[in-house]
Amino acid sequence: MASQEYVKLAQSLPPRLLRFFARYPPPSASFTNRATASSISTSFNTSSSNPNSSNEETTVSDEPPTLPYKNPFQAQKHPVTGKWHDPVYSLRRQADLVKMARANGVEELLPYTVKGTQERTMRRQEHGLRVKGTGVGQRVKGKLWERTMKGRLEKRRQAMLGMPKLVQDWKQTGHGRGWKKWPK
Repeated sequence: MASQEYVKLAQSLPPRLLRFFARYPPPSASFTNRATASSISTSFNTSSSNPNSSNEETTVSDEPPTLPYKNPFQAQKHPVTGKWHDPVYSLRRQADLVKMARANGVEELLPYTVKGTQERTMRRQEHGLRVKGTGVGQRVKGKLWERTMKGRLEKRRQAMLGMPKLVQDWKQTGHGRGWKKWPK
């Protein structure tokens, strides 16, 4: 019954996601069955004092199953030469795959990538917006008229507050009779 749901889901996926999952299948039941079979170790107990006890002990490890392929979204170091090989998928293609998988509800089936939604939200919480001028004590440079606007508006406001006194002084000593101040 679950396999029918997987078939319907696979038929609804875009071709690029289908090709990706065909090449790099997610850790599904087939991998977990193989992994649990390989992670169960059987050892024979030879130093038992009780002759009726079983000679076999079975232990199961709790390690996550390892995939049969390397993560195509991360760079790999060659074991012999020590050179680094680029990821199979570039960051742009990783972002495209993540967007398609998110739209189809299968993002958690993708291998780890820095373009994943969970990783992006963690990075946003750690580093914030990272836009120059939005931090504490920072200012955006802006144009010259934007930088000087606050000072000009304050100067204009002070001039308007002092206007009644200026008008009175003009009426007393103005009209060309010894007026030396601004306005001329």
